[in-house]
Amino acid sequence: MEVYRALGLLIEAPTAEHGAVASALDLPPPPEPSIHGNEVAFQRYPYASVYLGEEGKLGGEARARVAGFWQALGLEAPEEPDHLSALLSLATGLTKAKGAESDPARAALLEEARSALLWEHLHSWCVPYLESFRTSPSAYYRAWGDLVRRVIRQELSEGPFPLHLPQALNAAAELTLLDPREGDTGAGFVPGLLAPVRSGLVVLRSDLADLADALGLAMRAGERAYALSAFLAQDPARTLEWLGGFASRWAVRLEEGDRIGRDPVVAWWARRARSTASLLAALAEDAEVRPRVGEA
Repeated sequence: MEVYRALGLLIEAPTAEHGAVASALDLPPPPEPSIHGNEVAFQRYPYASVYLGEEGKLGGEARARVAGFWQALGLEAPEEPDHLSALLSLATGLTKAKGAESDPARAALLEEARSALLWEHLHSWCVPYLESFRTSPSAYYRAWGDLVRRVIRQELSEGPFPLHLPQALNAAAELTLLDPREGDTGAGFVPGLLAPVRSGLVVLRSDLADLADALGLAMRAGERAYALSAFLAQDPARTLEWLGGFASRWAVRLEEGDRIGRDPVVAWWARRARSTASLLAALAEDAEVRPRVGEA
C-alpha cells in the first residue's frame, strides 16, 4: 500500500529519512544532494507536463488536465498536481480509501479512479521518463527507475489493457516533429526535437555532451536548445546523423523494456521515436536543408 508513496518520496531531494526508505525497498543508498541535482533536478524533470505538453515545458494544458483529475475526485489540486511524487502519493491515498470503504459501489468507483490514475496520468508519461534513468551514472537512480517501472507495469499486467490510449497521447496525435524543409511553421525544429510528446525522445543535457564528445564539437553553456542549435550550425550533417541513431536506439530501448508485451503506450512512444529517426535520417542526407536546420 505504501510502496507508491515511498517511491515518490525517493525522487525528491535526499533527506535523512531517505536512507531507511531506500533500504526497505532494497535500493542502493541514496546519493548526495548534488547527484540528485545533476541527475533529476537539472535533467530529468519529474512532471507530467514536461513529457506530455506540446512545448515540453512545465504547466499548460497538460498540467491542467492532471489538475482536473484531482478536482474530479473532490480533492484540492496541489500546487504541482503533475509532480510524480504527488501522483504516486495519490495512488496510495486511493488504495487506502478503497480499503476503508464499506459501500461496494463506492469502493468500485475508487478502484476505477485508481486505474485511471495509473493509465492516464502515470504510465502515459512515465514510459519515456523512467527509460531515461537507464543511462544514469547513479546506481541508485537506475535502480529506483527500474523499480517504479516494474511496480506500475506489474499492476497494469494484472488486467487487460484499456482499449483506448491515454487522453494525453490521443490529444498529441497531431503534435509531431515538423519537417524544417516545409518552411517556418512557428513551432521550431529544435524545440520540437526537445519536446518528448512531439519527438518521442527524452534528450538530456548529458546526451548532448555525448554527442559533442562523439563528434568533437564544442559544447556551449546554456539551455539544451541553444547547445543543440550550436551543434547544428557547426556540423549539421553529422549532428543530424548522430541524433537519428539516438532516436533509433531510443525506440529499441523502449520496446525492450516492455516486459509485459503489447503495451499500447510503449508502442505509441516507440512509433513516435521511429518517425523522428526517419526524419532525422532524411535531413542528414539532404544537403540543401542543412543550413536551414541550423537556423531553426
